[in-house]
Amino acid sequence: MNKIKCIIVDDEPLAISLLEHYVEKIPFLELVFSTENPILALEYLQKNDSDLIFLDIQMPELTGINFMKIIGANQKYILTTAYSEYALEGYEHNIVDYLLKPISFERFQKSVLKAQERFSFLQEENTHFFVKSSGQRHRIAFNEILYIESIKDYVNIRTENDEFIVLDTLKSMENQLSEKFVRVHKSFIVNLDKIKSIGAKKIVLPESEIPVGESYRTNLLDRLK
Repeated sequence: MNKIKCIIVDDEPLAISLLEHYVEKIPFLELVFSTENPILALEYLQKNDSDLIFLDIQMPELTGINFMKIIGANQKYILTTAYSEYALEGYEHNIVDYLLKPISFERFQKSVLKAQERFSFLQEENTHFFVKSSGQRHRIAFNEILYIESIKDYVNIRTENDEFIVLDTLKSMENQLSEKFVRVHKSFIVNLDKIKSIGAKKIVLPESEIPVGESYRTNLLDRLK
């Protein structure tokens, strides 16, 4: 299994330092972002991938509960807080685990192993998904998708042999896809396995050309390494 990309959102610098130290000790975790400001975390997630969020529940700018409501249930969370009374409310959002501060490394390790099991299960089982398009439910295999395009309140899922117009958002689609897919433009996600060539401003796919946004190009090239 590939490394689990995680971010840390906590308004306490010492708590962030401790979690960063713990993450470094776990071989299957990769820290991609950490911040004391949940608003900055929301901005980061608009343009970048993350698998797991270590999220403090009680923060002054934006509570962890409201943060989860904004991001959605497709993102996976390990909640951290010094207040045990928030545990029950947190579990209503389908989180992976709940850590009560001060967090020991032993308890942290148990929590991330639980997350690893869940990600392993998803990678083994999820080879396809279902969408509703033109009044019918369609089964789409991930490895058949060429790209997904945002069209106002809809997305166009383009496969090797067909296309499906679905009432959904590109961000929601990102959360359902594997690491073989990457956002390359504010309006496009592509399947890395289908890329034939990359130019200065476009990607060539089978029978298609997709624009590359300047702010997404570096991440795309890093993912192809």
